[in-house]
Amino acid sequence: MKALYFDGERAIYREDMPLPVPREGESLIRILMSAVCSTDKEILKGYKPDFTGIMGHEFVGVVEESPDPGLVGKTVVGELNAGCGTCLYCRTGREKHCVSRRVIGMEKHDGCFAEYMTLATHLIHQVPDGLPAEQAIFTEPLAAALEIPSMIHIDPAKNIAVIGDGRLAFMITQVLSLTGADVTVIGKHEEKLQQFSPYARTAVKADDTYEYVVEATGSPSGLLLAKDLVRKQGTIILKSTYAGEISIDMSYMVVNEITVAGSRCGPFEPALNLLNKSLVKLPPIELYELKDYEKAFHSRAFKAGFKF
Repeated sequence: MKALYFDGERAIYREDMPLPVPREGESLIRILMSAVCSTDKEILKGYKPDFTGIMGHEFVGVVEESPDPGLVGKTVVGELNAGCGTCLYCRTGREKHCVSRRVIGMEKHDGCFAEYMTLATHLIHQVPDGLPAEQAIFTEPLAAALEIPSMIHIDPAKNIAVIGDGRLAFMITQVLSLTGADVTVIGKHEEKLQQFSPYARTAVKADDTYEYVVEATGSPSGLLLAKDLVRKQGTIILKSTYAGEISIDMSYMVVNEITVAGSRCGPFEPALNLLNKSLVKLPPIELYELKDYEKAFHSRAFKAGFKF
């Protein structure tokens, strides 16, 4: 089958990959569409140095084989993290933190930049009838945005800053605006910030401090800016994943009683509900053939991906 394979150093387009065979409890999914995420680009920079295999984790597909007969023939999306099912984290509802988890397209599990993939059946979610694949493809990143109010109580009477003007920041902004809070987006690109204006204030330079600061720049410098913008006893929410490390004065965080929360994968069903009810508005995805992956990875569109 056709696939985009990461050999530890670079991505390679191949047409000789074997069809994946489901393990016990897994389903076989024929990929209809997959999307490029900033994390995929970071993998090429060394974000997951031990990973080799088929890349990609955002997809829409059709179930072809499954231990759940009701899923066969259904259009689905799926979560990333498959846990062992027996460790402390799996037993306490924190499968995505399983110490031996397999993560599609990133860790011990081939991803969705291919014609077929396998996935643990309990991680599969059916796409509502009538929701186009071009919208359902945003389920995973929108779920990541929804993880913020899922893990942290957002007081709508307090102000929020979102740092970053990319795709994830756009989804986060729309999700947080639904709380009724006063949201400000701080970015570097005036042309990108224009799309945020229906949902938030926008600025290229902050002129205030904030009770909540969401760091979604995809850059190490974002955390330093977040530290400068958050109020004492405020909360910084980190969404960026990137290759490399950053040095920061943690004593400042202690003295000013600042809460720092990491936040990544989120709930799929609420994301599907928002998409199905058109409560979030997203630009169309730009689609390529898999062999043209370099164009997809360098696209300046809001979202780029592959159609199979």
